[in-house]
Amino acid sequence: MLDNIASLTPAQIVAELDKYIIGQKDAKRNVAIALRNRWRRMNADKSIQSDIVPNNILMIGATGVGKTEIARRLAKIADAPFTKVEASKFTEVGYVGRDVESMVRDLVEQSVNMVKQKKKEEVKQKAAEMVEDIILDALIPPIQGRSGSPVSTTTDPNSMPDNDYELNERTREKFREKIRNGELEDRKIEIRVSQSAMPGMGVMGPGMDEASMMNIQEMISGMMPKKTKKRKVTIGEARKILLEEEASKLIDMDEVKEEAIFKAENSGVIFIDEIDKVASASNKGGGGPDVSREGVQRDLLPIVEGSTVNTKYGIITTDHILFIAAGAFHVAKPSDLIPELQGRFPIRVELDSLTKDDFYQILKFPKNALTKQYEALLSSEDVELTFNDEALDEIASIAYEVNTEVENIGARRLHTVMSRLLNDILFDVPDKIGANAHILVDRAMVQEKLSGMVKNRDLSQYIL
Repeated sequence: MLDNIASLTPAQIVAELDKYIIGQKDAKRNVAIALRNRWRRMNADKSIQSDIVPNNILMIGATGVGKTEIARRLAKIADAPFTKVEASKFTEVGYVGRDVESMVRDLVEQSVNMVKQKKKEEVKQKAAEMVEDIILDALIPPIQGRSGSPVSTTTDPNSMPDNDYELNERTREKFREKIRNGELEDRKIEIRVSQSAMPGMGVMGPGMDEASMMNIQEMISGMMPKKTKKRKVTIGEARKILLEEEASKLIDMDEVKEEAIFKAENSGVIFIDEIDKVASASNKGGGGPDVSREGVQRDLLPIVEGSTVNTKYGIITTDHILFIAAGAFHVAKPSDLIPELQGRFPIRVELDSLTKDDFYQILKFPKNALTKQYEALLSSEDVELTFNDEALDEIASIAYEVNTEVENIGARRLHTVMSRLLNDILFDVPDKIGANAHILVDRAMVQEKLSGMVKNRDLSQYIL
């Protein structure tokens, strides 16, 4: 189940991260080691396997330097369940708001969706054949036998008139061929689709938590009869709707739940952002919101250290889930977290602030670079957009300068700069700038469009 990790060494994991994230070598090395250790634990001696716990990571760095992106890309590389939560959204038990256990339930939900999707791919061919038969039955119903029951292709043809049976079968086969060739995609048919028999359960009762509520809803919905309704849709739409339903019928949900729980427990990654927002700043007395913040930290302790959480798919233990916490720590410091929580994140990584050269590389090299995204957007209108190196250097210089002079929001500044630079072009395509046009962005264009971005101090407060 951890085959993806088995094929990647720590150096290869870093190389994969380099395709999307510029710099931050120390952070990449640490997350690569943490990821590889998941596979190492699963292949270690059984007698000690359960005692090997992940080294959770605390990332410290300003906004926009790549903390979230590193964690998200790491989970994609490992094909692991991943959920991102913000520590500031949680409240201490007894306060109104989300409880910390909801992050584990979110992870399990993500894991179930991943496993379910994988299982659907495995039965896709069989489900497609079943859907084809349903569509065919809606177009050319099977002929009725003498008893009045439908006669399918497996029915003995001797039980009905030969001519009628053969004619019906020939017609069905002709239409089957048309369906496979996509000749009838826009033709409308009437199909039956299932619908939920439960509109909702209303408000939670006293003493009930979110997990209990979900379990009761699932139990009652399982007892209720499945309702269906008729819908008139095109064959193309019917195929999409029915394929989802038929694939779901072929999947063993008990097997999905079991595999999903295992996947979440052994390869799940929970990214806790804004951990600094629940830290009490130094030299502040007790009372006020700091009481609730410390309560959130204490609620996080058992989850991060290892506990059992009840979800609608079953009980999950959090002992081997990898937790990555992150924060800017501008006001508070990591040492302002309660000591017990600090101890749950033994690996500390400081991410570097982005330089002008980093901005240049971010614009040029990543697979999902902003320049490549805008080129792809305009290519859909048959307009070719290109940036020369001088333009990229100037954009990087302006982004860095605005970050320094106004507010440092890291790589997110590039979104604002690029949007302002290309705003007129994006508006004029395709009305004024038609298909097959070639647009070259050079240093002169960048300077013309962005010259007043930093100089106008009155407007700087509005610049994102």
